[in-house]
Amino acid sequence: MAAALLFFFFLLTTAFPIVRSQDANTLLALRSSIDPLSVLQWGRGNDVCQWEGVKECLNGRVIKLVVENMNLSGTLDGNILNRLDQLRVLSFKQNSLSGQIPEEISGLANLKSLYLNNNRFSGRIPVSLSRLRRLKVVVLSNNILSGQIPHSLVDLSRLYVLYLENNRLIGDIPPFSQNSLRFFNVSNNALSGEIPPMLRRFNESSFIGNIDLCGEQIRTPCNNVGPSPSPLVPPTKKHQHNKKKKILIIVLSVVGFSLLCIGLLLLIICLRRKTSKENETRSSKVVARGREEGGTTPSDVGRDDGNNSGGSKNGGGGFSWNQGGGGEGGLGSLVFLGPGDRHMNYSLEDLLKASAETLGRGTIGSTYKAVMESGYIVTVKRLKDARYPRMEEFRRHIEIIGRLTHPNLVPLRAYFQAKEERLLVYDYFPNGSLFSLVHGSRASGGSKPLHWTSCLKIAEDLATGLVYIHQNPGLTHGNLKSTNILLGSDFESCLTDYGLTPFRNPDSLEESSSASSLFYRAPECRDVRKPITQPADVYSYGVLLLELLTGKTPFQDLVQEHGSDIPRWVRSVREEETADQSSSNEESASEEKLSALLNIAMACVSLAPETRPMMRDVLRMIREARAEATQVLSSNSSDHSPGRWSDTVQSLPREEHLSI
Repeated sequence: MAAALLFFFFLLTTAFPIVRSQDANTLLALRSSIDPLSVLQWGRGNDVCQWEGVKECLNGRVIKLVVENMNLSGTLDGNILNRLDQLRVLSFKQNSLSGQIPEEISGLANLKSLYLNNNRFSGRIPVSLSRLRRLKVVVLSNNILSGQIPHSLVDLSRLYVLYLENNRLIGDIPPFSQNSLRFFNVSNNALSGEIPPMLRRFNESSFIGNIDLCGEQIRTPCNNVGPSPSPLVPPTKKHQHNKKKKILIIVLSVVGFSLLCIGLLLLIICLRRKTSKENETRSSKVVARGREEGGTTPSDVGRDDGNNSGGSKNGGGGFSWNQGGGGEGGLGSLVFLGPGDRHMNYSLEDLLKASAETLGRGTIGSTYKAVMESGYIVTVKRLKDARYPRMEEFRRHIEIIGRLTHPNLVPLRAYFQAKEERLLVYDYFPNGSLFSLVHGSRASGGSKPLHWTSCLKIAEDLATGLVYIHQNPGLTHGNLKSTNILLGSDFESCLTDYGLTPFRNPDSLEESSSASSLFYRAPECRDVRKPITQPADVYSYGVLLLELLTGKTPFQDLVQEHGSDIPRWVRSVREEETADQSSSNEESASEEKLSALLNIAMACVSLAPETRPMMRDVLRMIREARAEATQVLSSNSSDHSPGRWSDTVQSLPREEHLSI
């Protein structure tokens, strides 16, 4: 009897590990195809539910796998992937996976959410996706997918989100009619034909960037061509009568259209007179709420363009800009950007009534913190020289910027333009700027170099954001510096003021004399009449790396000042400023990572633009260095090394009133 019980106990203890190891073996096999750089640390420990990226298990089976932003660069093996048949959520977004999305993905019968965006997947969207009857979320944006959108996706009755933007898809849009579909975007492809009737509830941003697409959403009418006349009908008197009838109709139409135009012209004249009077009254009320550009500039040198680097109150009053009127465009309106931003719960009137605090003044414009009566907080940038460029040119460029969505970019939410004004509305970031993080305040005793782990994290955040910007042909940041990098809710680094260099005034004295901005710029772009290029952004990124490593603001040309001795200079500064901060068992790792960052910085600040690396190559090098650093830290017994990223950000003060 005892022997039987022991045998039964043996069966119980061996059966369950077999169930658990089923997905473990599958993940290990999957890693061999998607992770040639061995970034994923799968295989450590017997419990697959504790592995990196495994967010949830059920009865020992993986049901939620989220492996994002890990520099995975292989391909998906469908025969391996479909063994994870209990998956509900699968996300490989923000990697560099390539090849086709496998048809075998249909084996994931329980899948509800699929995120493969921001990779390099090519080929066609698999038709087999339509067999996943429980699928609700499909996000395949920002890849290089081609071919047609499978019409069989119409059969996904539970589909809630379908994002296919920024690919190379062709053909028509399937007639999606699911009542469940709430989020939809196919912009920036090569789609053609008419937008299906059931999709007309989505706005322009869901379809823009498809040249041959037509529909009322994108203000491109579809030409309805009627049936051609039958060639069997002979030319009779009836045809001659029809010809006269057509001529009469044309004449009457021309006369009617002329009368209609005259009536509309009179109506427009009346409305303009009425609008002009209302605008004068409204502008006078707004001007009475506060003085022009209120407050003083920040006292900290180098904060001239920071969104949230500190500033002065505007006396509690509202913004005092004149909204303009008449002329080119007349009275402006607040235009929201992005699918979710068009329903923001504030208006232009709310914005004009907001209390204003000046955060900074710079070469492109002044920046304010605007607190509305509802408590909602935004950052408003008022551009200089409002008459440049023309309104239509301004609108087109701003809408390009407004379509950029990335975790390392400060989102542009709305814009306002009238004859005399150009305003941009961004999210408010209460945690301040990278300038504040690196250099602190005068009360804190100045700046010190950050720990190399912090430098690596910030460097990767910035490189990731720049790579995303550079994916758009001809688009650059153009004004990269530490005051234009804000800290998000998790203290991630986010780029702001990107893409605004077309609005610079080349005749501005401030533009040509701002030393705090000048030495971030590549030598070939210091003449403001010359356009900023993507290699120039790479140079600015290299200067930023040197600023992170030394804690020194570039008030002189670092490359010209130190030349080939930059590595020696950086090491001497760090040895002087960070003495006794690193434990002995970290010294070798610190030296190795410092050398890696220095090599990257030196490549970026090359004087010849053609010899600088592209940002995607910089990002790859940063991620390789950080992956090696992660292995070093995981094997290090000291979890409290001074100066690390968590210690750095936890020491920063947070504002009491956060944006809501």
